[in-house]
Amino acid sequence: MKQTEEISEKINALIEKNNDAYKGFKKASENAESKHLRDYLIQQASERQAFAKKLTGSLMMYNPDFDVDTTGSVTGSLHRTWIDGKAALSMDDDESILEECIRGDKASVEEYQEFLEDYPSTSTEVSNTIREQLHNIKSTLERVSRLEDLH
Repeated sequence: MKQTEEISEKINALIEKNNDAYKGFKKASENAESKHLRDYLIQQASERQAFAKKLTGSLMMYNPDFDVDTTGSVTGSLHRTWIDGKAALSMDDDESILEECIRGDKASVEEYQEFLEDYPSTSTEVSNTIREQLHNIKSTLERVSRLEDLH
């Protein structure tokens, strides 16, 4: 029972992270000058919102009694990615916005990988959802990093 609660807390932390990322991408899209960057940021915001919803569904199947927080957070390292980036985002510079998004995605990759390493025997539903989202974040990160290198 203790491990179920611990895993549930960690999944909820990933939900909060995705809600925070949704808000961050949405805010960044408002500051982007390039239409292409704006479109990318809006797409990423939508994807992170979908990630949070899917994780919420997985968590509810895994532990129906858990009280899921769907609002996002301002706690610890989960929110640091976007809080620390406020300075970069306030410059309204597309390059800074893109760099901050890459930094946020790298932090997400680490948190997803950490979950899989710490809880390798969690339910198949949860594990598959986490792996799928991790794969999507990594693929996006690789594509965007290549584009940034061309810049």
